[in-house]
Amino acid sequence: MSEKDEGKMYADIYDAVMEHRLPPQTKLTEQVLCDIYGLARHNVRKVLAQLAADGLVELSPNRGAFIANPTPQEANEMFELRQSLERLVIQKVAQTASDQDLTGLREMVAREREAWQSGDRASWIRLSADFHLALAKLSGNGLLMDMLRRLVSRTTLLIASVEAPGQNVCSFDDHLEIIEQLAAGNKAAALKSMATHLAGCAHRATLPDEGRFDLRSALVRS
Repeated sequence: MSEKDEGKMYADIYDAVMEHRLPPQTKLTEQVLCDIYGLARHNVRKVLAQLAADGLVELSPNRGAFIANPTPQEANEMFELRQSLERLVIQKVAQTASDQDLTGLREMVAREREAWQSGDRASWIRLSADFHLALAKLSGNGLLMDMLRRLVSRTTLLIASVEAPGQNVCSFDDHLEIIEQLAAGNKAAALKSMATHLAGCAHRATLPDEGRFDLRSALVRS
C-alpha cells in the first residue's frame, strides 16, 4: 500500500484526537483500520507505531493500541514542561516576529473565535491547539516545535468539554492578549500572560469519562 494511504490514516487519527472525536482509552482495532483505509495489517501497525512515538497512542502487548490516557501526574509534568518550552517560544518570538507574522496569528485567533461562536467545537479545539504550534514555528527552532507538537497533542487529550466562551480552557481571548503584548514589544507581559494561560489550562484539564466509541464513525466522514 502507498505511503499516501498511511499518511491519511495518521492524519485522520491525529485530527480525531485533536478534535476530541477519539478520547483517551479508545481502542484502535487493527482490522477495522485495515477495512477503513484498505491497508494491510503491517501498514496499520507502522502507522500506530508512529502515533505511539508521537505520544498519541499507547501500545499494550496482547491488548492492542489505545488512544493515550495520561495520568494526572503525567498531566502535571506535561504542563510544567510546556511552561518552560512556551516561555522560550515567547522569548524568541518577541525578538523575531514581524508585523506580518502577528497578523497571521490574529487571523488564526479570529477563526478560533468564529468557530466557538458558531458552535463548531471540533474546529475550535483544533485551532486553539494550533495557535501554540504556530507560535512555536515563528521561533525558528524546529526541535522546539517538534517537542511542543507532541506535548500539545497529548495535553489536548486532557482538555475537558466546556459550554461557554468564558469557561473555555484554551481561550482565544488569552491568545489575542499575548499577540497584542508581543506587538507592543512588552515581552514581560506576554510571558506572564502565557504562564497564566497555561496554568488555567492545566487547572481545568480533566480525564474524560470512559465510554464506548465507534471507531468507524469517528474516522470516516460523509
